[in-house]
Amino acid sequence: MAEFFPEGFIINTKENNDFLNSSSSLMQAKQSGRILEAKAILCDNKHNLIVNLGCMKGFIPRSEVALEQNGEKLKDIAIISRVNKPVCFVISKFENKSNGTIAILSRKTAQEMCFEHKISKMCSGDVIDAVVTHLENFGAFVDIGCGIVSFLPIDMISVSRITHSNERFKQGMKIKVVVKSIAKERINLTHKELLGTWEENVKQFSIGETVPGIVRSIEDYGIFVELAPNLAGLAELRNDVHKGQQISVYIKNIIPEKMKIKLVIIETFDTKPKIDYPKYFFHENHMEKFIYSPSCCQKIIETNFSKSLVNV
Repeated sequence: MAEFFPEGFIINTKENNDFLNSSSSLMQAKQSGRILEAKAILCDNKHNLIVNLGCMKGFIPRSEVALEQNGEKLKDIAIISRVNKPVCFVISKFENKSNGTIAILSRKTAQEMCFEHKISKMCSGDVIDAVVTHLENFGAFVDIGCGIVSFLPIDMISVSRITHSNERFKQGMKIKVVVKSIAKERINLTHKELLGTWEENVKQFSIGETVPGIVRSIEDYGIFVELAPNLAGLAELRNDVHKGQQISVYIKNIIPEKMKIKLVIIETFDTKPKIDYPKYFFHENHMEKFIYSPSCCQKIIETNFSKSLVNV
């Protein structure tokens, strides 16, 4: 599979910058059809993008800004929002103007290449790079290659439930995602399988320790406390605790056969939890199956990617 990264991955690399160094190196990039990245510095009144190539200016016509996805027409806001951000492109041609030479660029062509050589060849279980572009209460939109955006539903982000994707991610954060299925050119993504099984997560904790946590849910029978994105325990009810609050908890017991952790709340804090880069337990390029539950537990929680729908 050819390498087609999300936008922002190569903009500061030496190889990319070497091509932007001179008009002759840009000519080489054109001849080879190489995908480059640079920052969009302006969107004009006709919604064309102006790109800073260093040695000259680049021009992306509105018709070449993006590939239309799922039959949806390109919206003006999708163009305007690229200003001051990296954009990928291939060089179509050079034009001599009164104020110098400009490069005519196509982001759309780069996306077509990405779809043909990467996305159309992906299968369920593939682990790919992504960049978070937008955060909503129902999930996160992520760039999976050359500015092509896919959706990560909120219930696929982690085992521990959250109310908004901004509780896990920040805009512009580089993450990993797993292709859950592909149907009619729509890429369905998941993330929680990369964050470790119950056993992998619980190994970080021991009975008798006092550790930090985040209140994720308050029920009639107790308070669910997140110890890690894929691990939560249950504490007894307290009146001074609210959802989203940081707390410290004493680990009273760990019961693998029931996937339960019994906690006692020690102290509460009103500071906002820090958004950290995800800790991944899986580091390969493909995942066939993910079994979250311990082998000693009767309840089996698994994701079987080999049975997911693939229909490009």
